[in-house]
Amino acid sequence: MSFFKNIFSKEKKETLDKGLEKTKENFFDKLSKAVVGKSKVDDEVLDNLEEVLVASDVGVNTTLKIIERIEERVAKDKYVSTNELNKILREEIAALLSETNSGNESDFTIPDNKKPYVIMVVGVNGVGKTTTIGKLAAQFHKRGFKVVLGAADTFRAAAIDQLQIWADRTGVPIVRQEMGSDPASVAFDTLKSAVSQNADVVIIDTAGRLHNKVNLMNELTKIKRVMQKVVADAPHDVLLVLDGSTGQNAFEQAKQFTKATEVSCLAVTKLDGTAKGGVVIGISDQFQIPVKYIGVGEGIDDLQVFNKMEFVDSFFK
Repeated sequence: MSFFKNIFSKEKKETLDKGLEKTKENFFDKLSKAVVGKSKVDDEVLDNLEEVLVASDVGVNTTLKIIERIEERVAKDKYVSTNELNKILREEIAALLSETNSGNESDFTIPDNKKPYVIMVVGVNGVGKTTTIGKLAAQFHKRGFKVVLGAADTFRAAAIDQLQIWADRTGVPIVRQEMGSDPASVAFDTLKSAVSQNADVVIIDTAGRLHNKVNLMNELTKIKRVMQKVVADAPHDVLLVLDGSTGQNAFEQAKQFTKATEVSCLAVTKLDGTAKGGVVIGISDQFQIPVKYIGVGEGIDDLQVFNKMEFVDSFFK
């Protein structure tokens, strides 16, 4: 088990443990019922485990993949006790997350060769998108990076005002226009401003909901195209923010946004208020997109860089 003996930041780990408490209690309560009276992993235990994983919002396809892997290990080892099940589950989930390059980072960093490093943030209204941007800006700013925010969600005055509050709180500049302005124009001005200020990071907020998927696709494509007039390879990341507490609904949102634009990484928020933390595993696996950040509380420091070892360790603690 040296595989899991990473040195975790004590404070970060305690926050993560606390944030995943509901998910963990729900999962282990169901798991203990699934193996009650059993000493070895057999077909019945695997059937029960399948139900537990699906009920924990891991998703049907990912659950079947995990069960298949455990079946292979049981067949190979001939006898696997129910006491070993936790260890095997833990290893297989970590391996699954590794396949999408999820959770390899341990701190808020930016690529050496991208300046400014441009993140375009997408997601439906209400998932914590603007809050995630604010917290992300705060974390980068705290580490000495020069950050510029772009309020390109011009469909809602509240989104612009909320981002302004975060910019003021964090002490980073924001580029904004009036509600109803062209979002691509805001993105263009933001990048021009960032380049002139020699900024390290640019975070662009975008509209959470347009009338239909074609509109959404056209809008995001236009924003990208206009940004590339200033920074040729922008955006370097398209970050999709999902509300972890919505469980299966988050899968549907991921499906819609991955059709509308090339999502390169995920932030899963509100994990502290839900027992549906298994959604992190399922979404990462099903969409083959790495989870980069997770929200495990209200505070600025409760947006964490997702680290699979820490996550699995907290999940199975």
